[in-house]
Amino acid sequence: MAIEAVRAYLKKWDADKRILEFPVSSATVELAAQAVGCEPARIAKTLSFLVDEHPVLIVAAGDAKVDNHSYKAYFHTKAKMLTPDQAAELVGHAVGGVCPFAVKEGVEVYLDESLRRFETVFPAAGSSNSAIEVTMEQLELYSGSSRWVNVCKGWC
Repeated sequence: MAIEAVRAYLKKWDADKRILEFPVSSATVELAAQAVGCEPARIAKTLSFLVDEHPVLIVAAGDAKVDNHSYKAYFHTKAKMLTPDQAAELVGHAVGGVCPFAVKEGVEVYLDESLRRFETVFPAAGSSNSAIEVTMEQLELYSGSSRWVNVCKGWC
């Protein structure tokens, strides 16, 4: 189960004990916000794409949408989301629980600027009923990424 992989992965920072598990689904931004008890914008959704046949994750605020023009300008290709089967196979997490933690080797993680307006956000933790509250510094550390991009719109 992917949540167990995330729990083991986050243990090195003693963050595994901070994973929240809910008796209800948190598979969408709206459901996650209800489960956590926060505004939807603070849910850090992890979107999975294919760029030059390689999986790429973009972690963005819950109220942000990918701007196709900005995405293409940065990645030099059209935005092509992974199918649910591809996400599970290439990233290691099923849709609804995709997160930037404990991903398969070769998966590149990018953090969208839409997140920086919050002190903390709630990404999933590998299942469709989990989350973890993290600061931006923790998000960078736990995801292994300090690559910030500005490829979303609708959040300003």
